[in-house]
Amino acid sequence: MTAAQLWKVPDVPVQIGGGLSDAPQASAEQQMNWAFGISTPELKLFTTGLEKRLKPGPAATLGERVQVFFDTLAGDAVPGEPAPRLLVGALPFDRNADDCLFLPQRAANRPWPVQSSAPQRLNWRMEPQPNRAAYRAAVAGALAEIRRASAESPLEKVVLSRSLKLTADGRIDPFDLWSALKADPSAARFITPLGQDAGGAMRRLVGASPELLISKQGARILSYPLAGSARRSPDLAEDEAVSKALLRSDKDRREHAAVVEAILDALTPYCSELRAPPGPALVSTRTMWHLGTRIEGRLRHPDRVSSAELAAVLHPTPAVAGAPRERAVELIQQLEGYDRGFYAGAVGWTNAVGDGAWHVSLRCAEVAGDTARLYAGAGIVDGSDPEAEADETSGKFQAVLRALGVDEAAA
Repeated sequence: MTAAQLWKVPDVPVQIGGGLSDAPQASAEQQMNWAFGISTPELKLFTTGLEKRLKPGPAATLGERVQVFFDTLAGDAVPGEPAPRLLVGALPFDRNADDCLFLPQRAANRPWPVQSSAPQRLNWRMEPQPNRAAYRAAVAGALAEIRRASAESPLEKVVLSRSLKLTADGRIDPFDLWSALKADPSAARFITPLGQDAGGAMRRLVGASPELLISKQGARILSYPLAGSARRSPDLAEDEAVSKALLRSDKDRREHAAVVEAILDALTPYCSELRAPPGPALVSTRTMWHLGTRIEGRLRHPDRVSSAELAAVLHPTPAVAGAPRERAVELIQQLEGYDRGFYAGAVGWTNAVGDGAWHVSLRCAEVAGDTARLYAGAGIVDGSDPEAEADETSGKFQAVLRALGVDEAAA
C-alpha cells in the first residue's frame, strides 16, 4: 500500500512492523491494550499491538526524533513488507512534557474485532476540579491580567479549562465510550493508549474532536482551527438565533482572528502557498456552535517536513492556550490548579514519508479502570463574562457525559 492509498482506500488491512521485534507474539488482550483508533469522514485508521515506542521527549525535538525513528526502521526493513510504516499516539498540552507515540504491530482501515456487549449500567460519583465558583474566580483573575497587560508584556487571550473526575462502581469500558461517541459523525473520534497508571491499569484518551490541527498529504496541508463557541439549544428557533449571534459577536470574532493569525504566521515559513478566507464560518457539533476557518497551503519542501513536525510547530495554538502563547501558558499553570496531561494536546499519526493528520484532543476523557477525567475549556478575552464562560465549559462536557450515560445537568 502506498502512502497515497492510505488516504483513499476505505477498507484494506495492512501489516506493519512485523519481524522487528524478538518478543513473543502478544495475546489478543495485550494487542488490544495498545489499540489506537481514529475515525474521520476522510480517513479511518485502526491499529493493534505495540511493536516499538518512539523515545519520549518534548515538542521541540519531535520532528527530529520522528525522522531518526523512520531512518532507523529503514535499515531494519522486512523484505516484501507493505508500506507505509506509521507512528500513532498523542502529544501532551505541555510542550516540555513527554509525548506518547509508537509503532503498532498491525494497522487497518476497518475497526478492531471488539466484542460488542450490552452497555453496562454504572453508578457515578462526580467531583468537579475546580467547581464552577472556583472556575468563575479563575476567569475573573485572567480578565484582570488581560486588562493589566501592556505593550511590553502583552496578553490578549487565555484559555482556561476545568475538569470533572468521574468514579464508577465498576470498570469503565473505553471502547464502549469510543463507540458511543459516534453520535457526532462530523468529529474526529479517537482512542489512544497512554501507558499504565500507578495501579497497573491502562490509561486511554478517548474523545471526539471537532478541530483539525494539521494534516499533510504530499505537498498539501490543511488546518481547521475553531475558536469562539456557543452552546446549542434543542429549540430550533433559539438554536438558529444562537448561531447568528455567535457569527456577529465581536468578542468571539476577535478571539478567532487571533488563532488564525498565529497559525498563518507559524506555517508561512514552510509554504509556497497559504490561504484562508477573509472571515470565519459557522461549524456545528451535536452540542456546540463554533467559528471555524479552513486554512490550506502547499509546502515548499514536502519531503523535508513531516506532519508531526508541523503539529509540534503549531501546538498549542491560541485556540487551546491563548496569545501570546508563552504568557498564556504561564497564567494557565497559575490559575487552573491541575495538570492538563494530554487534554488540549493532539492525537494523530504520521508515516515514513511524512504524511499524517493531527487533531486537537478536545471533547475527551482520560479513562483508567473505574475513573474517567473529563476536560473542557473556554477562551478568555477582554469582554468575557465569567458565568457565560462557565456555561460554555458545561456545554462542552455534554458530548462525553452523554456517551457515558451520566446526568448532563450535573456539570
